[in-house]
Amino acid sequence: QVQLAESGGGLVQAGGSLRLSCAASGRTFSNYAMGWFRQAPGKEREFVAGISRSGGSTHYSDSAKGRFTISRDNAKNALYLQMNSLKPEDTAVYYCTAKLMVYTIAVLTTPGDYWGQGTQVTVSS
Repeated sequence: QVQLAESGGGLVQAGGSLRLSCAASGRTFSNYAMGWFRQAPGKEREFVAGISRSGGSTHYSDSAKGRFTISRDNAKNALYLQMNSLKPEDTAVYYCTAKLMVYTIAVLTTPGDYWGQGTQVTVSS
């Protein structure tokens, strides 16, 4: 299995930026499609962005499109989420997730099999 650990969360003003990181260990990182989900207080966990094994294909939620960028570095076993133009409604715990995929171009858009512990992002107005 793969172990995941997020970092990079914090408190930022509206309009600001944050870069989340997810460090993976355990198995061959490049065999896993990866994704970011988030959960705000009182709400269900929701999809934010997903990326294929190679990093060549990505997909975003409507709320993330145009503001967030997901990327990965397979040599460093790392996943990233660059978040720009942050809004108070982006406040949530952000989780990275992984799913073993056969196809290299498949993008993870549903909850994976492995999760990190989450990192808190708080956007003040």
